[in-house]
Amino acid sequence: MKNILVIGLLLIGLASCQNLEEMNINPNLPTETHPQLLLTNIEWDAFRDYRGTSPLYALKMLVQTDGENTSQYYKWDRASYGNYSVLKNVTKMMEEGERIGEPTYVALGKFFRSYYFYNLTLTFGDVPYSAALKGEIEQNYQPVYDEQEMVFTGILKELEEANDILAANNTIIAGDIIYDGDVTSWRKLVNAFRLKVMLTLSEKDGMNIDSEFASVYQNEPLMEGVDESGQLVFLDQQDNRYPDFNSSGFSSGMYMDSTFIQRLQDREDPRLFIYCTQTKSAKEAGKDISDFSAYEGGDPAAPYAEVNEKATEGNVSKVNDRYHKDPVNEPYMLLGYSEQQLILAEAATKGWINADAAMLYESGVKASFKFYEMYAENYSSFVGEADAENYLSKPINDFSMASTEDEQMQLIIMQKYLQSFFQLGWTSFFDHLRSGGYPSFRRPAGVEIPYRWIYPQSEYNYNASNVTEAISRQFGEGNDHINEMTWWLK
Repeated sequence: MKNILVIGLLLIGLASCQNLEEMNINPNLPTETHPQLLLTNIEWDAFRDYRGTSPLYALKMLVQTDGENTSQYYKWDRASYGNYSVLKNVTKMMEEGERIGEPTYVALGKFFRSYYFYNLTLTFGDVPYSAALKGEIEQNYQPVYDEQEMVFTGILKELEEANDILAANNTIIAGDIIYDGDVTSWRKLVNAFRLKVMLTLSEKDGMNIDSEFASVYQNEPLMEGVDESGQLVFLDQQDNRYPDFNSSGFSSGMYMDSTFIQRLQDREDPRLFIYCTQTKSAKEAGKDISDFSAYEGGDPAAPYAEVNEKATEGNVSKVNDRYHKDPVNEPYMLLGYSEQQLILAEAATKGWINADAAMLYESGVKASFKFYEMYAENYSSFVGEADAENYLSKPINDFSMASTEDEQMQLIIMQKYLQSFFQLGWTSFFDHLRSGGYPSFRRPAGVEIPYRWIYPQSEYNYNASNVTEAISRQFGEGNDHINEMTWWLK
């Protein structure tokens, strides 16, 4: 009888514990979810990652007239580790994909990890990689820093794995707002990004980058047209509109840079009409939109007050109204078909792949024109197929006129630069560093172009020993400065 009573009490106790555990589960803080719910937000964040104007000031596309812009004058200091917060969601998506047996989410997780770590290491140098994002599982809140070479090696490995997983699992990916779940399209973007990372390392010897690049080009799927670009299309709906729609920043001291306008004018590039407005003086004089002389910028090396005076006189163009008045405007490209073709064109000039560099270059330029024909509807008459052909026939744009590899590379990098207005983030800045200074960026005398950003203050506060060791290893003790060169540039 006593035994029965004891067993009964144990059963009641177990049931009570189970009830208490169930009661203690907060339905508003779920520990499990379908990875598709995480994927949508991850894509939304990643494809808008470099929104904003900071790159455009550094790339000599914009000038500020109501104050000194630190990016314009290369006076920046610290950058943020905010991308690690997004990477926590990527980690969780991969875990949930494994839990429910959906490896496609693991593959996309590897792609987004590669994307974010690529940008993080280019921004800072050595960063936490192999030991990062393990606070929840291993309680490791002070991750060590991996050397930049190891970060790049890991990025390329993860991209290869992502492609292989997607190749073996051709199922529709739910929650995908980029390619509507199409696995093949994702493989093409993954492989295009692999090529971009490899080209970034084009000056590094001993990594077999050229042969690996050729293997991807020959054996893996790549984008075949503008419609396959890796881009986020905006909708005229609450929380889905173009990020700069109704932005007040465009009505303040933001104007166009004279060097950017001059480059477009020199090439008789009709994308000028899409990017910016005529000057007030030109408009009052009755000049047509297609009149290249109707556009003028401010000197990015001059004191901002001097440029403000010129703007007040009505002689400086502003950013085209469509960037803040059109709720949809144009998609944001993480990596588009045009950039892919120009990456391939550069590889062809280097002899990495057996391909016609001129055809790839022309394909990249035509793709950029096609993009604006599709999305800058009020200006589509300036960037049709015939306009692209005419543009490429001009000696300054004609690839056949470039007689050396260096001249060909400069043509290719310039075209990547000219299409990056409010697109591609810092890509052209890193191309400038990689190519030894092309295109050139005008700046005040004595001002040097930085190579990196300073590590966040939070790392000094909470991970001091590891960040200090990384700085000493790369630059010497205490040399956490913007003009220190990191491994990928040495």
